[in-house]
Formats: sequence, C-alpha cells, structure tokens
Amino acid sequence: MTKEITDRQDRPVVLEDITDENWRDVADVAPTDDQRRFVAALGARYLLLSMRGGLWNSLAVRAGDKVVGHVMWAYDEEDGTHWVGGMVVNAEEQGKGVGRATMRALLRRLAALPSCREIRLSYHPENTPAAALYAALGFTPTGDFEDEEIVVALSAEAAAA
Repeated sequence: MTKEITDRQDRPVVLEDITDENWRDVADVAPTDDQRRFVAALGARYLLLSMRGGLWNSLAVRAGDKVVGHVMWAYDEEDGTHWVGGMVVNAEEQGKGVGRATMRALLRRLAALPSCREIRLSYHPENTPAAALYAALGFTPTGDFEDEEIVVALSAEAAAA
C-alpha cells in the first residue's frame, strides 16, 4: 500500500483533476507577493495554458478539505521526458510543507507512468526556496537552461523511491 503524503500539519495532500467543482478555487490560487516574479500571480494563468496550449496538464492541489494550490505537467515527445511546471501554493498555505508534499505526490504519479524515464523542471536562479526544495527531492542540474531558468532532472526510479 502506498503511504499517504501529508503536509507539516498532517493534512493529506492529494492531486485532483480539474473539474466543474474545483476549477474556480484553482483559478484563485495566489502566491505571496515576493514569489510573483517567479510564478504567475494567479492559478488562472496556468489553467488557461493547460486549456488552450494543448501541452500542459493541470492538477488541483488539495490539503485536507481545501484546494490550496495548482501544479501542471507535460510530456516532451522530442526527448521522452516529463516536465513539471506552474506550481503555485496559496500565500496563506506557505511554510506548511504543501509545496514539498505536492512535488512528492506529482513525482510519484509521473514515475508510475509507463513512459516516464526522467522528470525535469526549471526554476529561476534567484528562486532560492525552489532550488532548495528541488535539490532536497533529488533533482540535479542538467547544465541546460530554459528561458534563463536552470533545468534540473530526476530519474523515474529516484522519483518513485
């Protein structure tokens, strides 16, 4: 049996498909003011990218009984990697372990896909909290950059562990 993923308050953190019932809560997700130079000001931008771009898959992040964030992922057919993008956690939920729990849940989900061999993401070099989180989860720099952001990778085997 798979161990439940929880935040620091012991709330279960789960990823949910976007539905008629939760999309408004996801659209309203807003980070702290100082994070807005690294992520969208509202989850609505990421929802639109998923709906209109044809590449990204959005997921709601629920901690306990409340939608507290958004994360999206995509599969790159050119190089066979899965990408994480657009993770944002509501400002009032910051510092409670929701971001780490979200990433652990998403890594577990992606690693379970038969096509998953490597998971990548990118972050701005000045986003030190993101750098620390991704390093703690085992991501390592690839040496590549995506739109001036550092690209890091994690094998599917490591993601599943």
